[in-house]
Amino acid sequence: MALAIRLRQQGRNNHAVYRVVVMDERARRDGKYLEALGWYNPYETEIERSLAIKADRIQHWLSLGAQMTESVECLVQKVAPSVVRWKTERTLAQLAKKRDKRKARKEAPSA
Repeated sequence: MALAIRLRQQGRNNHAVYRVVVMDERARRDGKYLEALGWYNPYETEIERSLAIKADRIQHWLSLGAQMTESVECLVQKVAPSVVRWKTERTLAQLAKKRDKRKARKEAPSA
């Protein structure tokens, strides 16, 4: 089961608010979710009143392999840039490890 951290629409017509949730990426937009990680109200002007995110829980789910959507990543960048930085450093470390592995395989003498 592939996990996604994405927005789940709530509210009424022409005035939607969103929850930041962890759910199966194949589930529909308003479907069942595993855990609510925060909320976003695009109609509020102040960032403190429009957005609340649990950064520690997002980092936990990212460490378990969940993927953030672009919109959620932008929201998390506003509230908790350390989580996005951690995710980027982790991705770069994985790429460096793969690169070193390829280089070692290429330089190894073939028998």
